[in-house]
Amino acid sequence: MNKQEREAVARRALDRSSADQTEVRISGSDDALTRFTHGISNQNLVSSNVSIAVRAVVEGRTGVAAANDLSDASIDALLARAREMASFAPRDEGVPTLPAGGTTQVPAGAFVESTASADPSARARVCDAIIAHAEQAQYWCAGYVSSGSDGTTIANSSGALASFDGTSAAVNVKVTATDSTGFAERYTTNFDALDGDEAGARAVELARLSAKPRAVEPGEWTVVLEPPAFGELFTYLAAHFSAQNFSDGSSCFSGGLDRTYFDERVTIFDDFAHPLAPSMPFDYEGQPKSRLPLVEAGVVRNVVTDSYYAKKLDRPNTGHALPAPNAYGPQPLNIVITPGTRSTQELIAQTKRGLLISRFWYIRTVDQKRAIVTGMTRDGTFLIEDGKIAGGVRNMRFNQSIVEALGAVEFSSAQRHTGSFGYQLVVPAAKIDKFTFTSTTEF
Repeated sequence: MNKQEREAVARRALDRSSADQTEVRISGSDDALTRFTHGISNQNLVSSNVSIAVRAVVEGRTGVAAANDLSDASIDALLARAREMASFAPRDEGVPTLPAGGTTQVPAGAFVESTASADPSARARVCDAIIAHAEQAQYWCAGYVSSGSDGTTIANSSGALASFDGTSAAVNVKVTATDSTGFAERYTTNFDALDGDEAGARAVELARLSAKPRAVEPGEWTVVLEPPAFGELFTYLAAHFSAQNFSDGSSCFSGGLDRTYFDERVTIFDDFAHPLAPSMPFDYEGQPKSRLPLVEAGVVRNVVTDSYYAKKLDRPNTGHALPAPNAYGPQPLNIVITPGTRSTQELIAQTKRGLLISRFWYIRTVDQKRAIVTGMTRDGTFLIEDGKIAGGVRNMRFNQSIVEALGAVEFSSAQRHTGSFGYQLVVPAAKIDKFTFTSTTEF
């Protein structure tokens, strides 16, 4: 559905609602994924979906219902079901008036037609280029290439009406050698920017360089985290910037804002319009977004809010609502960490002894309030000696406070759009002192 079609359905639903307040969300998506392994593209799938979700507020009680049928009869049944759900909900005096929205501007590059129209043969060509590099090295590889488009329209009884169409594309590959592995990724809105040759060469090079890995002793190490590793680590801190976590005391910043928590080189924004990751300029209540400073020179300045927590905490509505209902509260979905002044190679060259880490995996929270997490290295861990890469290292488990890690950190000068199925963000590489590893592995 295009913007005009979605908005017409949203208005039709609002006109038929008898709730005190009503919010309508129309969503459409076309997603495609091509997987490959052992030299062939072994799976190609496409999914298309259109849905309507209604939030009804009746006497301070909220109900939400959703469907895939956009007929008048279905919409009437949906509105009735949302009202019925509200009747079972507890009354909440904190329920605010839905925001009235405002002017929004879709950032350049958020929608790219070549991404929306990418077909299986286009994705297969990217796969082929990756596979060629693995076969030439006599390694095997597995991964995927994806492309898709989505559209969202939010309308409510307060007058908000906002629409957005965006695209996304990605490549993710793991190369496996005899005793080592390598990894490469790329996330973008522009399918034409996916370079199978680059991804294949990168993953093969990491596998080659990390061959015959040695064991090193666990303990405190200086580490250089490449963007995929640093991005996955940092995503476990993102929820601490939520007003819900801040309010209920589970955020490491619940002690207060405008305090220094990090190294002065740490500056973080929530920025939907960053050119590396342009995104939706409003939240799931239709509230416009703006470039929001979360951390300035180590000082935490803001938590993100939606209409509920803006009212509860008497703070501005920053436009970070998730689709209702959700248990997570408002969340920063467009994290951007400001880069430093040195290249990644310079950060390595200035390291007497340390570890270069390409990627983490299976990170889990150990202590929520203190932002302590544990996880493993994966797909390319290297020893640094006298400023040079000295070979591969067996994977290691870490146990680390993210807040403490960012207390002594230096960033590279280049940023990357990195992510996974549950998150995307823009980060540089990070050099961190006294990063704690607790054990080693046999692989």
